[in-house]
Amino acid sequence: MFLSARSLAASALALGLVATPVLAQDAGTIQRAGQVRDQAMASNIALDYVTQITTRFGARPAGSPSEQQAAVWAAEYMRAQGFQNVRIEDFALVGWERGEESASIVGDRPQRLVVAALGHSPGTDGVIEAEIVHFASLEALIAAPAGSLAGKIAYVDAGQMVRMQNGAGYGPLSRIRGAGPAAAAAKGALAFLMRSAGSDEHRMPHTGTTRYVDGVVPLPGFALAAPDADTVSRLVAMGETVRIRLSSTAHTYQTHSQNVIGDIVGRTRPNEIIVLGSHMDSWDLGTGAIDDAAGGAITLGAAKAIADSGRRPARTIRVVLYGAEEVDQPNNVGNGGGAYLRGIGDAVENHVIAGESDFGADRVYELGLPAGVQGSEFARAASQVLYPIGVLASQDPEMYGGADIGPLAMAGVPVFRLAQDGTRYFDLHHTADDTLDKIDPAQMSQNVAAWAGLVWLIADSDVDFRAMRPVADGAH
Repeated sequence: MFLSARSLAASALALGLVATPVLAQDAGTIQRAGQVRDQAMASNIALDYVTQITTRFGARPAGSPSEQQAAVWAAEYMRAQGFQNVRIEDFALVGWERGEESASIVGDRPQRLVVAALGHSPGTDGVIEAEIVHFASLEALIAAPAGSLAGKIAYVDAGQMVRMQNGAGYGPLSRIRGAGPAAAAAKGALAFLMRSAGSDEHRMPHTGTTRYVDGVVPLPGFALAAPDADTVSRLVAMGETVRIRLSSTAHTYQTHSQNVIGDIVGRTRPNEIIVLGSHMDSWDLGTGAIDDAAGGAITLGAAKAIADSGRRPARTIRVVLYGAEEVDQPNNVGNGGGAYLRGIGDAVENHVIAGESDFGADRVYELGLPAGVQGSEFARAASQVLYPIGVLASQDPEMYGGADIGPLAMAGVPVFRLAQDGTRYFDLHHTADDTLDKIDPAQMSQNVAAWAGLVWLIADSDVDFRAMRPVADGAH
């Protein structure tokens, strides 16, 4: 749990943090941001939203009827909370259905294995049964001789994911998931199998998208639950020849996804837009509570808290519930973030800043601001607002933002980050264990408070974040 606001405020006084000088004309805005923060801490809107969407609709795979129905419901929910200009914007999508899947070791000592097909992998068209070839890394698979995997199954076990607060251990394993099937196909393999990308030891495999190559996913891919991966790798280490039988009825289909958008319209500068992003879709194994109904709940709850504060800020706050974040697409057409950018066209120039919540609901511990903003009056004001609830300033600028607001960042919109504690996130992520009971309401409330206080400060300021961006950062 995070420290109480009172004890952290006392610490801040001891450190001299709250004595940091700010512009006189900002004092009222900072005070109001603190009030909005504290009011948001007591709000129940976020918990209500995440409870309703996960209970009413369950899993929301990209392009599925449940995602589409959840979007219609979410739009009505936003209208009921007083959001304006609420709309649903559709875009074409290749959807994917898991179907049925199974795996087992075959031979004199058969064993059942627990697997999950990787997103957008094709089915096996019956059963694939073959000897596995073990690799300790994606690089080892890529280095295998041409044709050496003909008639075999490529199996990559790069070891257990490193558990880290910022989730940095995920990248090396998600890279294997994305690129592994194509690398295996290039060597002649029949299928691809990997230790699932997670930090847990549960017998619940982690699914996730693989990548299209020239418009197709080249062969069936599967994630193997961690304990089963241990079993297979031990057999290999014992010198055993391991034959595995795989089956999957997964398939793709043509559909659409959508972004759900709603505004808290600014009081005096409504054309200056702040985007708060998260994504609506989820994987099919759980109910998508932490990934990412929680993010929508947090951003929507923060915007609602600001609207209920008694005074609308100067700038418009836009909540976007993006569609299809989880899946790759043929021909690199992108996800909801790309569709949003295409839809706004030249109006991207009116976007002041964007932030994304897509890392569960555990406490926010760090603020990352755009390049050029560190050390500014705004950064000092933000520290005054966030330090009392346990959020410290990062020394590293935020450049990318996340999968959904990444296209905005690439188009030159500055981005910020409220970093969440991800220590347990990859125990649950993309598994059947991603369910509502895993959300800690107190920690979610701290998230809402951090977003509400910071976003109020941004929305009622006259800070030009674009002008503060260093020329050398490559934005355009």
